[in-house]
Amino acid sequence: MIPVADARARILAALRPTAAEIVPLAEAWGRVTAAPVLSRLTQPPRDVSAMDGYAVRAQDAMLGAALRVVGNAPAGHPWEGTVQPGETVRLFTGSVVPAGADAIVIQEDVTRAGAVATINEAAGVGRHIRRAGQDFACGDVLLPAGKRLNARDIGLAAAGNHPWLAVHRRPRIAILATGDEIALPGEPIPAGGIVSSNSHALAALVRAAGGEPVVLPVVADNREAVMAVADAVHGMDMLVTTGGASVGEHDLVQEALGARGLQVDFWQIAMRPGKPLMFGQMGPVAMLGLPGNPVSALVCATLFLLPAIQVLSGLPAAPPPTVQARLGSDVAANDKRADHLRATLTLAEDGSLIATPFPRQDSAMLRLMAQADALVLRPPYAAAVAAGGLVDVIRLDTLGL
Repeated sequence: MIPVADARARILAALRPTAAEIVPLAEAWGRVTAAPVLSRLTQPPRDVSAMDGYAVRAQDAMLGAALRVVGNAPAGHPWEGTVQPGETVRLFTGSVVPAGADAIVIQEDVTRAGAVATINEAAGVGRHIRRAGQDFACGDVLLPAGKRLNARDIGLAAAGNHPWLAVHRRPRIAILATGDEIALPGEPIPAGGIVSSNSHALAALVRAAGGEPVVLPVVADNREAVMAVADAVHGMDMLVTTGGASVGEHDLVQEALGARGLQVDFWQIAMRPGKPLMFGQMGPVAMLGLPGNPVSALVCATLFLLPAIQVLSGLPAAPPPTVQARLGSDVAANDKRADHLRATLTLAEDGSLIATPFPRQDSAMLRLMAQADALVLRPPYAAAVAAGGLVDVIRLDTLGL
């Protein structure tokens, strides 16, 4: 068995980002930039007014000065003259500041009588003016490559005059559940069988992570049927299987796909739940074999599949982020396998997080996994920790899970 961190490092080192594609800006949210986004213009392109008011020469705009209004310049309709001594031009927020003016007096500080504007508060040079290029200049890097685009990024790219963006293609993740005992929700359940939750849960996880899930039909414990999967995953970036990764006469995935070119990198990890995890390469398609147990599959997907999708999407390789929390109950000393305790999170009066592991950690209890807010991380051979002690946790509620 290999450590969790080593297994994750070997998986991520084997992956490469997907190729770039061009998408409309309106469809770019959540995608990862494949190239830096450079501004195609200067913003603002000229000096503009930050307020509704009057453009003046600061030296003329003394308290009590009466200035002659010589122009009106709504936003989008610049006044192209030059402000002379004793003159002013009516402006609005976003209006271009005319030549000759070097300050804005806001309208609340002016008394207007016909074509005469009386200054009720003096203005200093540069007052209420947004200078050309104050936000960004043409050619500035607005967004780096490898950035997952949020709503603010989309707005910035739009301001930089980008109707299209180069982003990494969404990773295509094939999901395969195996086993004679498996039935999909709503299908007849065989004698001694169970309803498969893994395909749907993993598809939702892939979608939440920015990937494109492709759910394959359930494959029975049949060597030829499993071998045929190799033909079904052409064009995929990764094949994720659940089940068939343990030791047993019906666990055919490794042997059957091995006959179709699967090269296994490692198998079995020193962790709980999820020890029988497999990773390898089948030609250009990476293969991640998760346990068939639903809780184990979801824990392993959190630790390994999510970071893998990030790398395929063009993001830096990184483990799921952790935060510290105080334990809400005692935990016992750990053995040689890293443990991942399902837990709820609450806030203490001082704002700190409290993680309380469920009293039962049976990996067959999917309902508790659904109710969990976090995984409490327990390294191999970790000493017992009393309630109130600090532990590292992965917040499931912040991962879109």
